[in-house]
Parts: sequence; C-alpha cells; structure tokens
Amino acid sequence: MINVRLPEALIVPPVGDITGAVFRTIPDMVTRQAQTLRGAPAIVDGSTTLSFEELAARVDQAARGLIALGIDKGDRVAIWAPNMWEWIVCALAIHTVGGVMVPVNTRYKGAEAAYLLGKSQAKALFTVTGFLDVDYVALLHGVDAELPELTNVVVLRGEAPEGTLSFADFIACADDVPISAAEDVAASVAPSDLADILFTSGTTGKPKGAMCTHEQNLRVFDQWSSIVGLREGDRYLIVLPFFHSFGYKAGWFSALMRGATVFPEALFDVDVVLRRVQEDAITMLPGPPALYQSILLHPRRGAFDISSLRLAVTGAAAIPVELIQRMKDDLGFETVITAYGLTESCGVVTMCRLDDDAETIATTSGRAIPEVEVQIVDKNGTSLPAGEPGEIVVRGYNVMKGYFDAPEETRKAIDEEGWLHTGDIGTLDERGNIRITDRLKDMFIVGGFNAYPAEIENTLLKMPGLGEVAVIGVPDERLGEVGMAFVVPAPGQSLTADEVIAWSRDNMANFKVPRRVEILEALPRNATGKVVKFELRERANG
Repeated sequence: MINVRLPEALIVPPVGDITGAVFRTIPDMVTRQAQTLRGAPAIVDGSTTLSFEELAARVDQAARGLIALGIDKGDRVAIWAPNMWEWIVCALAIHTVGGVMVPVNTRYKGAEAAYLLGKSQAKALFTVTGFLDVDYVALLHGVDAELPELTNVVVLRGEAPEGTLSFADFIACADDVPISAAEDVAASVAPSDLADILFTSGTTGKPKGAMCTHEQNLRVFDQWSSIVGLREGDRYLIVLPFFHSFGYKAGWFSALMRGATVFPEALFDVDVVLRRVQEDAITMLPGPPALYQSILLHPRRGAFDISSLRLAVTGAAAIPVELIQRMKDDLGFETVITAYGLTESCGVVTMCRLDDDAETIATTSGRAIPEVEVQIVDKNGTSLPAGEPGEIVVRGYNVMKGYFDAPEETRKAIDEEGWLHTGDIGTLDERGNIRITDRLKDMFIVGGFNAYPAEIENTLLKMPGLGEVAVIGVPDERLGEVGMAFVVPAPGQSLTADEVIAWSRDNMANFKVPRRVEILEALPRNATGKVVKFELRERANG
C-alpha cells in the first residue's frame, strides 16, 4: 500500500470548517438527498430513469458488490467509460466504501490507460466493450505493462470477455454481503478521506494524479453551484466527459448536490444536443466556447425549441465578447458564467458572478471563490500589483492534497506556505478579476521579448473573416523563436496566410506577428474542447 500522507508543510489546511456545504461526506449526500427528494428524478439516461431514492438503492447495491470484491477503504478503483448512468452509480459506490475513484480518459489507448492503472495501483476497473466500436478490455491485452494490483474488471455495457464480470454479475455479488455492510462502512468515511485522484493530461510528461477529499469536493462545488445559480429541478445536459472535473464535479456531482436532474450524453453532436434540449427541456448546458459556437452556426438551429435553456458555464483564454452576447440574445441563456480552475485546485479557482457585464465575462475568468486566495507573482515569488503579468498562485481549501505517490512533484507544485503554483500566466485587475494570458510552458521568446500565444490569439480573433486560431512558438535561426498561427476561417469566409500576416502587422507589435500561418478546416481538440497544441507542434515540425 502506498502511503499518501504528505509532510505537514505540503498540506494546505481547510479554511474554517465545512459549514459552507450541507453534507459531511459524499455517501452522506447520497443518503440525505434520497431522504429529502425521494421520487424526484436524479438521472435520465435513455430508457433508464432513476429517482434520488432509486439512485441511493443502486449505489448501495454496487457498494456491497465492491465489498464482495474485497475493496477496502483507501483502495483505488478506476472507471474507463463514457457518460452513462452506471458511471455515476459506480463512482458513488466507490466513495461509499471509502475507496478512491480514478477516472480514465476515454480517448486513451491501452498503454496510456495501463500507465494510470499501474500508477494508481487500481484494484478494480469499471469499463465497457462497445463504445464507438472500441473494446477497452481488449486495448489492455498485449500492453507491455504489468498490473498485478488489478484483480477485477467489470464491464458496464457490452460483452464481458473471459476473466471479467458483467455489470449484472457484479451487482449479483452484493447478495453475498450483509444488507447493512455498505451503510456501516459509509459511516466510517471521514470528510478528510481521499475521494478521487484525477490525473493531469500529461501533455508535457507523464500524467500526475491530483488527490482531493470528500470535504474539498463538497465545499468547492457547493460554492460553484451556488454562484452559478444551479437549483433543485434544473435539467442538466452533460456532454462534457465524466472523466474530467468539468463533467464530473461541476457536472453530475453538482447536479445531485443541488437536486437537479442529470442527462448524460456520451458524444457531442449538435443535432443530438439540440434535440435533447427540446425534448428534455434542458435548462443547464455547460461547455467550452466551441460548443456554443457550433450551436450558433448550426443551419437548422431555428427548427428546435431551445427556450428552456437558462444556465451556461464556459471558460477559455480567448472568448469573443460577441459570443457571450449571442449566447444570451440568440440562444436565450439568462446566465452565462466564465470560470477558471485546474485539476490541482479541485477544478475551481475563480468565477464570474451573475451581475457581471458581458465584457467582464468574456475577457476575465472572474474573482476567487469565497475563502480562496489568488495572487500574481514574479519568478521570485514576489506579489505583483494589479495589471502586471506573472504566474497565478492559489491558496485555500480547494488546493489538492498533493500528487499521488509523487512527493517531489508535489513540492514543486505547492510551496511551503501552501501556495499552488499553477504554471498559468495572468493579471489581476483592481476588482480582483483574473485574466489568463497563457501557460508558462507555452510562452516563447522572440528576440528577447516574451510572447504569449493567448494574447496573440485574442488579437487575431478580431480579424474579419477569422473564426478560430491557435498560436505556438517555432524555432527561428535569427530570433530564436517566432510565432506560428493555425487559422480556421469563419463559416463562408476564406483567408490566405499572407492576409493574416499583413493584418497582424497592422494590429500588433512586430515581435508578436506570426511569421508562419497555416489555414486549417478545424483545430485539433481533446475531449473537453481544449486545443491540443502538442499536435500542432508536431505538425509544424513535420
């Protein structure tokens, strides 16, 4: 067993107590919501509808199934599956038995998933064998990695190959465990116990697992859902993947906390989303800016009744002010909120507020959530005044307990005073609103001048006829590095590289002007809608 206790200097103590959240632990939340909301719908997934009371019963069954498989407090259990009701039941069952839930990216190949399973020493895995014609169990076969800790694989949907359990057989295991067993072990779960380990994307190296507790998840997302205005009875369509904190913690977890109904959707398809908004009277639809842009550009949008939409939450370094306005005027959202967070901060650091204007919502990521500190510091750790760019650092109850089994990496991320060094570059205005300008690792130096891709992207988005853009630094013999822009023209528009460069020379400092431009039909994005810049770097160097 890996000892996950960290040196005291690396542990950020909670600020105050957990009175901001109404639940003590996650299993406490499940039980109390079942008692309070009983027959209200908790999850609607195709032909399956689970009330809060039925959800609690399913979670209890699955928890007893885990006990039958030998899962103890502190054991890691992974989920490698698309958005579905079984995902939620299994995650809550893991929390109920005091286990630690480890989500796995559904886009991972076998070797990538095996690394996470091995690193976390997962004892069990929930997965599927028929998502997009992908058999995740088969992907693990033949991988050059030993997983001695992984003793049980449960197939949630699809055929269960030899050596695995079908979901029905797994649930049947609960019959061998006393009825009171899950309730008894749930009572022993403490707010400070680990609830999950979410691995970073690993675009600059091996993924690292950020550890967060029951208390942190409950407290952070009580604040998040309160600021957003999520409420009982809301109907929440979750297209964002459950393996990501946006789809998991800000998604179904927050919905269940607030008594909203979860509508899982495994893939983003504009027609499917519009149809579900109409048929299911969806009120809450979060996502990256690209999701809303896709809806706005859809030629048949007017054929669907989307008047039920009320809440939208998004976030990115570059969001046109016009998009925020059109989301309200054309899509009918009453509330549009932008936010900033990272895996290591339990998913949330700052948020805009309901009364912020469109300019603030589009150009900033809002202010720190209550009882969380945010500063901008220089390379020596000295706090910088408003408007001065530097690294964003965060301190408070939202900061992870550390990286799993990686004390040295934890020391690099969290200093002795408890500040989490995010690696993001930004500024704070006089009101405390944060503006993300870039990643430290993405910054490139042109002839001695620091160039920030997101700043250049923001400027380029003002060019007529330009739809989307991503900028990277590429080697240059004379200047060391220069900018390269990958541009997607706006629908119905055409652009040339020379036109983009000429416009750039007229609208930004010379060192910021991209020396190379490539016109694309679409930018490569990951499952959460973020541009995958390492693919662009490979393309530039190819």
